[in-house]
Amino acid sequence: MEFAILRDVGSSPMDADIARIARETRCIAMVGLSPNEHRPAWGVARFLKSQGYRVIPINPGHAGNHILDELVYPDLASVPVDIPVDMVDIFRKPEAVPTIVNDAIAHLPRLRTVWLQLGVRHAQTAIWSRRQGLTVIEDRCPKIEFPRFL
Repeated sequence: MEFAILRDVGSSPMDADIARIARETRCIAMVGLSPNEHRPAWGVARFLKSQGYRVIPINPGHAGNHILDELVYPDLASVPVDIPVDMVDIFRKPEAVPTIVNDAIAHLPRLRTVWLQLGVRHAQTAIWSRRQGLTVIEDRCPKIEFPRFL
């Protein structure tokens, strides 16, 4: 029996989803990742990489450069299909969420999770994404949430 199975996953269905996401996710496309080490997205990406996750930077202003040793793509449509992205972590304003999620669903065949960072919610897109079979986490940060279950 694995240690993670023995851990208390909390009392909410969201905690159970987060525990599963932390265990099963391997590759995360981070929309809005900046090369600026003082920005929250950079700290989250560095943490996730330190835990063994692959983080694919998505930022049109830095496309073609590298952040944390990964090539930056301008958008999700530009991520090669052979990169097995199973989660999109969105560091953008709520009004950008529908377009980002539509692009993710259209271009990332292995996508299982849409994660909206602290302060980011979009109820209509969350409902629609769940109807597409995706798990949606809103207004949370994996750097805060994942350690509870790893």
